[in-house]
Amino acid sequence: MAATPTESQVIVVGAGPVGLMLAGELRLGGARVLVVERLATPTTESRASTLHARTMEILDSRGLLDGLVPVPNDVMGHFGGIPLDLTLPSAHPGQWKVPQTRVEELLQDWATGLGAVVLRGHELRGITVGEDHVAADVLGPNGPVRMRARYVVGCDGEQSAVRRLGGIAFPGEDASRELIRADVAGLDIPPRRFQRLEHGLAISARRPDGVTRVMVHEFGRIAKPRSSEPEFNEVAEGWKRVTGEDISGGDPLWVNAFGNASRLAERYRDGRILLAGDAAHQQMPVGGQALNLGLQDAVNLGWKLAAQVAGRSPDRLLDSYHAERHAVGRRTLNNIRAQSLLLLGGGEVEGFRRVFGELVAGEGVRARLAGMISGLEVRHDVGPSGHFLLGGRVPHVELAGEEGTVTTTALLRPGHAVLIGLSGDPRHGARLRALAGAWHPRVGVTLAAPVHDGTALAGLDAVLVRPDGHVVWTGGAEEAELHVVLRRWFGEPEPAGTAGTTRDLAHGTSASESVLADRTALVTHASVGAGRAVALRLAGRGALVAVHHNGDQEAADDVVRAIERQGGRAFTLGGDLGGYKNVQRLFADLETELTDRTGGPALDILVSGAGAVRAAAPGDATAEDFDRLVAAGAKEPYFVIQRALKSLADGGRVIRITPGAAEPGEPKAVAYAVAGGAVETLVRHYAAALAPRGITVNSVAGDAGRVATLAAFLASDDTAGITGAVLDAGGGPVPGLPAA
Repeated sequence: MAATPTESQVIVVGAGPVGLMLAGELRLGGARVLVVERLATPTTESRASTLHARTMEILDSRGLLDGLVPVPNDVMGHFGGIPLDLTLPSAHPGQWKVPQTRVEELLQDWATGLGAVVLRGHELRGITVGEDHVAADVLGPNGPVRMRARYVVGCDGEQSAVRRLGGIAFPGEDASRELIRADVAGLDIPPRRFQRLEHGLAISARRPDGVTRVMVHEFGRIAKPRSSEPEFNEVAEGWKRVTGEDISGGDPLWVNAFGNASRLAERYRDGRILLAGDAAHQQMPVGGQALNLGLQDAVNLGWKLAAQVAGRSPDRLLDSYHAERHAVGRRTLNNIRAQSLLLLGGGEVEGFRRVFGELVAGEGVRARLAGMISGLEVRHDVGPSGHFLLGGRVPHVELAGEEGTVTTTALLRPGHAVLIGLSGDPRHGARLRALAGAWHPRVGVTLAAPVHDGTALAGLDAVLVRPDGHVVWTGGAEEAELHVVLRRWFGEPEPAGTAGTTRDLAHGTSASESVLADRTALVTHASVGAGRAVALRLAGRGALVAVHHNGDQEAADDVVRAIERQGGRAFTLGGDLGGYKNVQRLFADLETELTDRTGGPALDILVSGAGAVRAAAPGDATAEDFDRLVAAGAKEPYFVIQRALKSLADGGRVIRITPGAAEPGEPKAVAYAVAGGAVETLVRHYAAALAPRGITVNSVAGDAGRVATLAAFLASDDTAGITGAVLDAGGGPVPGLPAA
């Protein structure tokens, strides 16, 4: 049985649509994510069934619509049961009927395809917040598990364990009225669309699969706290009192009740704990807004949290999640409370309903309400006001660009920000590329022009769009202004000469770069030199790295901090490797750490680094020099590799960094001569012995940067056929050290 993973950058609690959407967004941004879900299997209850225009735009911006369409679409919605035309400028106007189960299935396939790990049957029981991490105590199928991450996000619904354990207040109002509903097979009753009768409200709609959803509210009936879901007979009896119809002979698939309770979390972020979806806001699910509100929370949070764990953004960026989405949540709850009054009120609201119906007939009121319900009106405070697009979502516009026709929506599919140059002037476009180049690939640059006249982008030279689709800058090539905006939203630029290059840790570990994800590695002597460079490179490829040091704890801590700032995983491991017993103690400590962090002691990659040696010439070497060189170049790596074999997984990798002056520039150095004999012996001996287990053994020599590149290559799956080689940084044999 595979060990339960216990370490990640982000733990998402809840594998409903919101949690899965967030997991996919985090992976697009390069963050490692674990999703823990209390239920052992996905729910079969589609309590939510409506996706609005803004959510459809978001799914389109991630390339997910092909997995949903065709689905029923209706531009007519309602506000508190009063018909409302939801038509607004959008590629997906109106409301789209998609069962929640289908949305969950789609998002789970997407998130796990990007590398998210979903653990079902795991219930959160406790949270402990540390200075640089959060520990989550989880009860799984095999017992208690302690997990560790930089952040924990509660996407676990109205009764959120994350919110409760995190001590985040949830002020608001309890339910005073409620609807009870059921999905029922075997019914043949007429459809009812928000039908107000003498004694109550009745709603019924039959799906293509023959299942009928019924909802009923009896006027004047006060909601009472429930400890469990209602029985079907309560639905049937209420339905009969309101409509006169008998539905008791139907076959209920599920039954539940929902009231007009309205609560909003005091904070969406409290340090390392965040909330999204119904964990952050409780509302009556009228008009299909609850699910859509939660999915939009997730898309706002995902790219910001991924940037935070990768160390490429200031803390205020993550704080903007609360600032932006708490305001949206408050506004949405206000409109839902108004709808609840219109929908569930008795005769006392009839006059108000008639007046409201007259107001909705006016285009200004209609468009305003449609914008609220669809999510298309959301506009964030992104700085000084200017163009009407600032803060709003980028409109769907077809563009003719350098590589053919593309839409603004499609430009967002890689999950990064995009600067769109619209002037058509090649010199202006070149200037934009130069200005934004230091933020590549966090910010992509596209030069294009609208295919059709009169679009919402008309008259603009350029727009800068966040990964969630909101516009944060419009203008030309004003260097100072654009640089300020880029820094605010996407952090500091890359150092000159490095932007756009392949740097494993510069932008976190993306789904495509995670070639060593779920691998564990030990790098000895990793606090300085080539060992440090290798540790950084392996962590950048996704490995969990044990950073060994021989007494320099501060330097090793610095390596771990560097790795974690860039989204990697690492921990320090101290110990002298000068003797057999010392090596045994080191590996005992390693196995304990790995078990705590991954659920098992298995080691996938061993990089036996080189300690510091003095390059003495043969005529200058003392007896002590020779003993020290033999210990460093032969005894230490031999016993380290020997002991590692007990932990090393089949198919693992052993890489020896040649100690001392192994480059041919100092061929007369004693260190070089001793290294030569040690490396040749180790490579020949272990490569042949370990071949049946699929373990490769190779040695690398050269300067730190090139050694790191070659070591990372040898650690990958692509090098299963390379073993017994002694390589220099250029890929060829080191002169004087023949390969096996």
